[in-house]
Amino acid sequence: IDAAGHPALLMVDCIASLGCDEFRMDDWGVDVMVAASQKGLMVPPGLGFVWFSDKALAASREADLVTPYWDWQPRAFPEMVYQYFGGTSPTHHLFGLDESLKMILDEEGLTHIWARHATLASAVWAAFETWGQEGDIALNIANPAHRAHSVTAARIGAGNAQRLRSWLEREAGVTLGIGLGMAEPGTPEANDFLRVAHMGHVNAHMTLGALATMEAGMQALKIPHNPGGIAAAAGAIAKGAGQA
Repeated sequence: IDAAGHPALLMVDCIASLGCDEFRMDDWGVDVMVAASQKGLMVPPGLGFVWFSDKALAASREADLVTPYWDWQPRAFPEMVYQYFGGTSPTHHLFGLDESLKMILDEEGLTHIWARHATLASAVWAAFETWGQEGDIALNIANPAHRAHSVTAARIGAGNAQRLRSWLEREAGVTLGIGLGMAEPGTPEANDFLRVAHMGHVNAHMTLGALATMEAGMQALKIPHNPGGIAAAAGAIAKGAGQA
């Protein structure tokens, strides 16, 4: 954008990545960033965040029409504290956020958190890539450089993703995410997708445990897959440990 001399603003959606993937707003020239409390920040849903640059603030002041809901002025420079939120302050969320930020910034450290998420993500990818050597199993994003370190979306064809999700909930107490945006709800293809989260307060034994129960479920349901996914995931954990 800068090289082209274009006045457009650069906006980044960090709702599922803040606190998981490396992000440097000022260094990367980002003008607007949005995020939420319920993922990498480890707080229940209910808080939304907007960060904006001086360039974005100037653009908002020059806009022909800004409704009160979207006006950043009272949100960023309030006369009363409730105006930060457009209503009653979400007090318990703020106490939770205070604690989670201490965990992130003071106890573990942001650089280590980025490295931990990268390691856990690589373990999930290694498992799926091994399973996918047989049967109809593949990660949605083929290029690892384009994948998120917070959650992994995958395909297990012939409706086996939903079969596996149901088995895990019923037999192992493990809940995997549904596939979002991959197929129209209610169609057979919608049952081919799932998501595995590895964000926030998650460590190696949690991720390896989830992957192991997934492999157990595929065995129980006779879903075609190449064995060895857990060994591959363990190898990724071993390789990534201590790199922070």
